[in-house]
Order: sequence, then C-alpha cells, then structure tokens
Amino acid sequence: MTLRDTLEPFFNKLPAVASPEKHVHFKDKLWWTLGILVLYFALANVPLFGMSQDSIDLFESYRAFFAGASGTLVLLGIGPIVTASIVLQLLVGADIIKLDLSDPRDQSFFQGSQKFLVFVMIILEALPQLLGGYIQPDPGLASTLGVGLGVITLLLLVQIFIGGVLVLFMDEVVSKWGIGSGVGLFIVAGISQQIVTGIFNWEMENGLPVGLIPKWIYIAQNTDAGYLLSGEGLLFMLVSGGILALLSTIAIFLLVVYVESTRIEIPLAHSAVRGARGRFPVKLIYASVLPMILVRALQANIQMVGIILSGRGITFLGEFSGSTPLNGIMYYLSPINSPYDWIPSLVQQSFTSYGATAPAMWQIALHVFIDATFLIAGGIIFALFWIETTGMGAKQTAQKIFNSGMQIPGFRRNISSIEKVMQRYIPKVTVIGGAFIGLLTLIASLLGTLGSAGGTGLLLTVSIVYRLYEDIASEQMMEMHPMIRSFFGEQ
Repeated sequence: MTLRDTLEPFFNKLPAVASPEKHVHFKDKLWWTLGILVLYFALANVPLFGMSQDSIDLFESYRAFFAGASGTLVLLGIGPIVTASIVLQLLVGADIIKLDLSDPRDQSFFQGSQKFLVFVMIILEALPQLLGGYIQPDPGLASTLGVGLGVITLLLLVQIFIGGVLVLFMDEVVSKWGIGSGVGLFIVAGISQQIVTGIFNWEMENGLPVGLIPKWIYIAQNTDAGYLLSGEGLLFMLVSGGILALLSTIAIFLLVVYVESTRIEIPLAHSAVRGARGRFPVKLIYASVLPMILVRALQANIQMVGIILSGRGITFLGEFSGSTPLNGIMYYLSPINSPYDWIPSLVQQSFTSYGATAPAMWQIALHVFIDATFLIAGGIIFALFWIETTGMGAKQTAQKIFNSGMQIPGFRRNISSIEKVMQRYIPKVTVIGGAFIGLLTLIASLLGTLGSAGGTGLLLTVSIVYRLYEDIASEQMMEMHPMIRSFFGEQ
C-alpha cells in the first residue's frame, strides 16, 4: 500500500462544505456571497481575547493582500491557504508528489492534501508569533483570572486556529455556493477598505493627515504658496502630498482593465447544432493575478523567518525594526512597496527614522533588481502551476470543450485535435501574461498607491473586481440560457 492509499481515506474524511446537488440560482449565489462578505467584516472586528496591546504585527507590510486584520480572529487572513498552495504546487511541480491533475481522482487528492496543509500552516504561522513574543498574552487578564501566561497563550492559539479554519470554510462556501472565490472576495474587501481610508482618513501621521483629501486641505491651510511652487515643494506634493500615488492608482486601474480585456479568441462551432457558434477566450492574463499573491506570500514567509531569528538575537540574515529589514540578505529579499523603498533621498529619510544607516546606491539598485526577478520569474512559474492545478491547462480545457459538444472549425472532433490547438496558445499566453503581470506589479509597487494597499494590493483588487464582474455576467447568461451551463460543467 502506497502513502497515497494511506492518506486518501483520511483526506476524504476532512470536514468540508457540501457541494450543491443541483444548479444554484444566480440570486441565491449573490446572497451567499454577500452573506460571507458581511461575516468576514464581522470577524475582522472581533478582537482576540487576551492579546496584549504591546503585540507586534509580523505581517504588517503584507496585510493588504493577506486579507487579514491585525489583532482579530482573522489575524492570519488567507496566509495559510496561500502558503499551503505554494508548498503543494512546488512539491507537485518538482515531481516529488506525482499527480496527474487532469485525473479527477488526483485532483481530489490534491485538494484534500491542500486542505490538510492549511490546518498545518495555521499552526505553523501562529506558533512562531506566539512563542516568539510577537503576539503577547495580556498579563492583566492572566492576573484577573488567576491563571498563568501560558494558559492565555494557549487561548490565543485556539482563537487564531478557529479564525483560520473559518476563513478556509468561508472560501469554500463562496467557491461552491457563491460567485468567484472567497480568497479574492476577502482581498477586495480588505484593500477597498484601505483605499477608502487612504482618501478620507483625518488621523495625523508624520505631521500630515493620512487621507488624501484631508492632507490637501491641511497643506492648503498651513503651507506657503511660494514653497509649493518651488522645486522642493513640487517634489513634496508629488510624493508626500499623494499626487504620485493618485496618478499611479488611476493609471493602474485603467491599465488592468485594458489588459483584462486583451485576449485571443479561438472560434468554436457545435458539432450537432448548425449555426451554433462561439469563441473560447484566452486572456493575456490567463492565470489572473492570483499567482502574484503566491509570490508575495513566499516573500512574506521568508521575512517571517528573518524576523523571528532577529528577535532571538540571530542576525546573520539581517536586523529588523519591527517588520522592516534594515540590512543583510533579508533587506534584498523584502518587497518594494513605495517610493520610500527605492528613491535614495526617501530611503535615507526612512532609515534615519529607524536610527539605522541607509543603504548605498548599489544596494538599493540590487534590492529593486531582486524584487523584479521575484515578481517576473515567480509570476511565470506560479502562473504555469496555477493553470494546471485549477483545471485551466490545455488538456483540461480541451476536455471541457469536447464534453460541451463544441469543436474547432476545420479540425476533427476529438480531444487530441482540440488539445493541439490549445497547446499553441495557452502555455505561451500564460508565460507572457505571468511575466507581464509581474512587471506591472513591480511598476505599481515602485510608484505606490492610495492608502496602505500597495501596488500589489491595488493590482489584485482591480483584476479581481473585473473578473467578478465577468463571473456575474456569466452567471446571468447561464440563467437565461441553461444549455450554456454544460460548457462550464454546471448541472
């Protein structure tokens, strides 16, 4: 008996959200999606009972696209789901775990393995933060209850685990009963909230309001017009005044919408119904922007290791100020988030505030180059993994087209003929799209955005919302034309 035969019955017994036995109507899907969204916001406002105010958020720099809320039940957000996906995709991609993801049984085993890994990752991401002193128990509560700090720490672990499991099952509910994916929905919810905050927040930070509109009002009331028209004043308004972030946000929004609409359309015709024609779109961003989450999550986990070691006095990988790397290899492996990470004068300003020596020009350039390599190469690799593990590869797509009764005009009606045509386009477009979205993410990160969403977060949000719009349109079409469901595998 193989290891797979041993594990498969165990994976099949893991708790799961039941799949619908028949077609779920569009209105019902919409209600399920909205209900989960409301529940997510509710959980994001439930504080962890027993957590000290002195706790440090290790994932502060990645909070935007991890869809979590610091100090709450959804502290880890989608981190465990994404990390489990990375680990499993790397194991399958390296052929350490031999699976044919076009085989339904292997797909089921992959999904079971991923769910089990999510449970493991919740523990592995929570424990280092608890034992490393980053998430600290409240001594006052321990004294009041008459228990030790260890009991409060255990209580915090239980709460974090429950929150992580709830996020996992909420994602399943949206995927099976709602529209789109829960992961995407939570990212959009969190980043949209940050963008709104970045526009209207009156809270002061570094002598200026956080929000763009309050910031402009404050500058207009308290700054001399002559200074604003000088070269230094223009640079101040461009960076600190938020003009660059505003222009970057608008440009990214328009560019992503344009790129999402760029596609190659493969003509299709029904083999039995004359005149029944259609097109299969292969988008430039065929694998969507979700592989970028995997890239940033990989960087986040590397940084977490560095932070924990630095907190223990082991600094050969680099020293940290909070969650910000100051030197060593961790500095080069950290993501670029804004102009303060690569414009020399702004980098100098940031490092001075930490009481550290700013890196030299060549070190800043190397930092940008390594982040660019991470994003572009990682975008290609994870995009290729993504289409195979989600059933979007050439072989799986050909099977769906064949099962729907469609064929490509001028080719024989068999799976191999359809697959050959798909092989001409899908792998190449996936590679080009993965590299392009990595480059676009880099540009967005270099320029910065409104709020604390970051370039990656905004890019994800715009793309996910656009895809959600397309999913809603597709659902409405299937409601009006039930026969179209067969192409998408719906009953």
